[in-house]
Amino acid sequence: MITHQKISDSELLGKIKKGEICFGGNRKLKIYGTLKCTSGKRIKRENRVFFSSAEEAKQNGFRPCGHCMKTDYQNWKNGLI
Repeated sequence: MITHQKISDSELLGKIKKGEICFGGNRKLKIYGTLKCTSGKRIKRENRVFFSSAEEAKQNGFRPCGHCMKTDYQNWKNGLI
């Protein structure tokens, strides 16, 4: 998990292009999603974190975004109910 405050914008862009970062998340709400998610783009910089995989996000206690990852979110939701 990489916090947005601890990485420069140029380093972040390089890691995204190399495929080292594939998902973004909200540190306070514990939600992760794709980098193109419109909901994720509104996250404040101090709350934004990045992951290399969905598994890494899940290991850190994050749940899938209900907006950009609807199928994964439904699977997660059905597992809790």
